[in-house]
Amino acid sequence: MNTERTVERLFEAITSGDRDAARDIVLETKADGVSAECLLTEVVWPTYELVERLFRNDQMTTLSHHLATRLLRVISDQSATRLERHEPINRRVFAVCGPTDADELAAQIAVDMLEARGFEITYAGGGIASDEILAHVQRDQPDVLLLFASAPQDLPGIRGMIDTIDEIGAVRNLQVVVGGGVFNRADGLAEEIGADLWASTPDELVDEMIAFPERRATPDQHTVGRKRRVTRAEAA
Repeated sequence: MNTERTVERLFEAITSGDRDAARDIVLETKADGVSAECLLTEVVWPTYELVERLFRNDQMTTLSHHLATRLLRVISDQSATRLERHEPINRRVFAVCGPTDADELAAQIAVDMLEARGFEITYAGGGIASDEILAHVQRDQPDVLLLFASAPQDLPGIRGMIDTIDEIGAVRNLQVVVGGGVFNRADGLAEEIGADLWASTPDELVDEMIAFPERRATPDQHTVGRKRRVTRAEAA
């Protein structure tokens, strides 16, 4: 598979709303022996990032953006059913995201890949109030809270949520993981707001969460540019 050319073709198909062409491209990759994971990480995700970058820079109409994100969602959902399933690893993840369709798409790709690798996933999507998220975390006691966001305006809510979790000791040993475009565009941002783990792409996120289940932010990392506060590790 010529990855660069495949991304170009898929981009052209989805931004014009050509469902048949998009479907044919996916079928071609399958016929060439491309795995579902490879399709998601090397074709769908780069195409998603291209769409978001152009839309954010006002180089794409809202219509084309909506056509693209909805078709990519269909492709990613269908591809997820072909992902190779691994044995459960006894790690429970509660995942939420920002309010846009693009946020939902990015988070969906990530949680589908995490689930295939053995994580137990509860995915609520976007538009959930912080107090409801915190209430669920306290009640359900997941191992990981995964927060996906692509827009800067989502940051105050995420920062406030992490602060509150730390201050009240909501869940002993909870790992807070973040991902999404806003963290990719600002180096050090995830660390600055007190996240325990972060990644730029879904496959990197999966690898990091498997490799570092015990990683927690240090007190110094939690206080860059902010008042010193008690961390989850200290509260525990």
